[in-house]
Amino acid sequence: MNGVHDMGGMDGFGKVEPEPNEPMFHAAWEARVLAMVRAMGAAGAFNIDASRFFRETLPPDVYLSSSYYKKWLLGLEDLLMDKGYVARNEIAAGHASVPPKPLKRGGFKLDDVERVMIRGAFGRPAPAPAKFRAGDRVRARNIHPATHTRLPRYVRGHVGVIERDHGCHVFPDTVANDAGENPQWLYTVVFDGAELWGPDGDPTLKVSVEAFEPYLEPA
Repeated sequence: MNGVHDMGGMDGFGKVEPEPNEPMFHAAWEARVLAMVRAMGAAGAFNIDASRFFRETLPPDVYLSSSYYKKWLLGLEDLLMDKGYVARNEIAAGHASVPPKPLKRGGFKLDDVERVMIRGAFGRPAPAPAKFRAGDRVRARNIHPATHTRLPRYVRGHVGVIERDHGCHVFPDTVANDAGENPQWLYTVVFDGAELWGPDGDPTLKVSVEAFEPYLEPA
């Protein structure tokens, strides 16, 4: 999508300042937010791409003024309301007011936690031969979807070279909207810095982007 979340290549936000010896969580509530997101996803309330999409759609002023896990919390609230698992008044009250909507995969117990924490596998059988191979020149399509996409805005319309194909994987653009897995080939595409940023770009810079086949066209 074209929201404020897609900040790659933008100027004016200052340097990224790593925090020395940064802890995993800065407060106990952050750990609880992460646990809630993982638990609800594992129980079948949503998939990882839907979760990403709802964080991306936070209003710009909210997104830019929120910490990392505050974004996760606000996105989770909006997502669970959209899916009908909670109502706004229940979030405000801090408790349910009606019996809960059943979860697709139900709850899980303590013995299931280790399994739940294992990252899912998203590789799928190929529905058709790959259109591109290593060494092919491709152009990232100039698309501006209102829904979720993994194609960075700063590469759209630019030419790169296929470095590697990674096989077929679940397509985030459709699965985020409950429109099916729609498996697509996934490639690493390498772009020259000057191609992306123009004559003022670093001529020695190369940017690698993992791009799904529908994002690309022959150059």
